[in-house]
Amino acid sequence: MKSIDPQDFKVTDKIKLKKLPTLIKVEAEDDEKEEKLDKVKEKLSDLQDIMYAHNKYSVLICLQGMDTSGKDSLVREVFKEFNPRGVVVHSFKTPNSTELEHDYLWRHYIALPEKGKFAIFNRTHYENVLVTRVHPEFILAENLPGINSVDDITPKFWKNRIEQINNFEKHIAENGTIVMKFFLHLSKDEQKNRLLRRLEEGKHNWKFSPGDLKERDHWDEYQHYYEEAINQTSTDYAPWYVVPADDKDMARYIVAKIIWEQMKQYTDIQVPELDPEIKDNFDLYKKKLENS
Repeated sequence: MKSIDPQDFKVTDKIKLKKLPTLIKVEAEDDEKEEKLDKVKEKLSDLQDIMYAHNKYSVLICLQGMDTSGKDSLVREVFKEFNPRGVVVHSFKTPNSTELEHDYLWRHYIALPEKGKFAIFNRTHYENVLVTRVHPEFILAENLPGINSVDDITPKFWKNRIEQINNFEKHIAENGTIVMKFFLHLSKDEQKNRLLRRLEEGKHNWKFSPGDLKERDHWDEYQHYYEEAINQTSTDYAPWYVVPADDKDMARYIVAKIIWEQMKQYTDIQVPELDPEIKDNFDLYKKKLENS
């Protein structure tokens, strides 16, 4: 199987989602993909332990994609080797009453990872410029000054919100949070197949919601706003990666490999050196323990 180069998926210039593949054809069986993923998972798990001890950086992994793009299973498979103390997953759905009493980024700020830890945003702060673009009436629930109807939501409003998101990411990056954002790029045909499986296979029935079909009707709108958001917010400090998602096994491997390759660049993440005085007295400590 060919090696994965993160640069092949990183957004460094304006993109057109329609021109980007949703499937990478590789000469590899599923077992080989899983074996490759397992090796990267082990490396990431070891790195996370070191990062926890180092206690200077945190990592924020942002996952976005259309319904059925594989976000939940990717989280399960890529991060399951992590020590539970070192990774937290947040799934941001419709804001609750408490969250609506604050600005829209508040709930994302308080979910940011502590130093030494990973946080995964499964659906992210980008919902505030994606779902709300398709359904601008949702903005009214935020009770914002000057926004009394959908007609008050101007292009300038969305431009300002994108700028606020860029500033949010720049702020946390400058304070030690490593940010990586992944768009799981799914084809409309593959989404149809996955929704049909939810209806046809009993064990997956619980995943189906009629709301999935309503949102599918807005497919083209979502693609447009995803493309717009990605183009306006892929930066050096918080890059986007567009990952082909029609093959779940391959998508998981690509995401894991990108995270690993990017984390390797932080060569200062090392196990802290022990205080020399403590190190010099190891024999003394051993004797105390043996005689205790």
